Amino acid sequence: MSDSYALEMRQITKRFPGTLANDRVDFTAREGEIHALLGENGAGKSTLMNVLTGLYHPDEGEIYINGRRFRFNSPGDAIAAGVGMVHQHFMLVPNQTVAENVILGLRDVPFRLNGRRIEENVQAISEQYGLPIDPRAKIWQLSVGEQQRVEIIKVLYRGAQILILDEPTAVLTPQETQGFFATLDEMRRQGKTIIFISHKLDEVLSIADRITVLRHGANVATVDAAGMTKPELASLMVGRPVLFHIDKPECKPGEPRLLLDGISALDNKGLTALNRLSLTVRSGEIVGVAGVAGNGQRELAEVICGLRATTGGVIDIGQNNVADAPPIVVINAGVAYVPEDRGAVGTAPNLSVAENMALKAYRKPPIGSGLFMDRRLMREQAAELIKRFDISTPGPLTPVRKLSGGNLQKVILAREISSNPRVIIAAYPTRGLDIGATENVRNILVDERSNGTAILLISEDLDEIFALSDRIAVLYEGEVAGVVPGEQADRDAVGLMMAGETPEAETAPAVTTPHTEAAPS
Repeated sequence: MSDSYALEMRQITKRFPGTLANDRVDFTAREGEIHALLGENGAGKSTLMNVLTGLYHPDEGEIYINGRRFRFNSPGDAIAAGVGMVHQHFMLVPNQTVAENVILGLRDVPFRLNGRRIEENVQAISEQYGLPIDPRAKIWQLSVGEQQRVEIIKVLYRGAQILILDEPTAVLTPQETQGFFATLDEMRRQGKTIIFISHKLDEVLSIADRITVLRHGANVATVDAAGMTKPELASLMVGRPVLFHIDKPECKPGEPRLLLDGISALDNKGLTALNRLSLTVRSGEIVGVAGVAGNGQRELAEVICGLRATTGGVIDIGQNNVADAPPIVVINAGVAYVPEDRGAVGTAPNLSVAENMALKAYRKPPIGSGLFMDRRLMREQAAELIKRFDISTPGPLTPVRKLSGGNLQKVILAREISSNPRVIIAAYPTRGLDIGATENVRNILVDERSNGTAILLISEDLDEIFALSDRIAVLYEGEVAGVVPGEQADRDAVGLMMAGETPEAETAPAVTTPHTEAAPS
């Protein structure tokens, strides 16, 4: 690793109305270095990288690449200077080939393309950096890990020497992550500068050479990764000690609260998303559903909550079959839902905090009475929940669209948990949240487990699954590939099941509990 700086960002300041996003930030990265960038949501990471990639103009400060000063007026200028970014959400055209996606958007492309030459160039880059891919394959034919390779090849094809990777392992299995880190090692050996943005501190410590931590828009530390610990990094990020160990009492499961027997359903394209899936969740336990994105997780949550029709099977909640029942029947059966899309599904953005907290309570006393609602009582109850769940908001009348992701998630949890549910369906409850908000949400779920609630936790974060789950069910292509006790779960075995290779595991038992039809709404 060279001592020279491939990248220097000096005293970068960026203001938005009412917000100082970057406050005289200094950030440096060396040639042949993996430099991790950490910080809570709103700490200024995205703003700093948007300045580097030409999306934002800094109000103050300078950017130097290999000693030469640059002023980027567009992302194209940044790419021309050798700066490229691989976004967390891939920007690929499914029906085009790998090679076609790689050249998409390139400047100075000849009118008549030499397809074979492009494929050869793509193949050469893939071999040089250990990114095996078929240049002729269509994107829709590739796994998520392979699609990520395409995104990296796109950046390398454009001559990038400085690569920004935004949450690059969020959609990868443990085995794919190991392979991805081998690729990063090769890129580091070949002199690339890699800026690695992640919330996963274990991964940061295992792969990074240096780490920069932002807090409240300022650089609070740049340290060598060697010798740092997770608690030290977390404390730098949030300004206080963070407990990584979740104090989870012994699991004492009670009666079955949620029973799925042979559930099948289609996705939005009319293809099979769930295939005769069976699973049981009992009171006082957390059953974690692990799996790579796109294996039926969204459809599983939606069919339970009445948001998607089934093509077969039974969903028993309290001896009532609620399969294909409207959401109000599921709500009245005692199901709380924390959806993965907290903005579009979990809340009504233009309504106030108080109104969003009352979305399940406004129909009935004491808030609801016939055609009228007691808005004073609604605000008072919201104020109590704001205090109980430590929600940072100016007040109950603040529109929820003005809240951070962590506080928005707390609003949803406050509403759902205050309904005293029998079952909680929590889909990606900490996705996109910083380490402090994540700690808070996980403790809330553990408290509900202690109160006897049955919790189905859907997450792609294996650390979260292993930390919270009493049992782990692995979902692969809409089927339960296996169920293992949480305390006995092996990370590699779970990772193999996520990839479709099923080792010895307890298979999910079929549900034989009798059921009755749900009463109509």
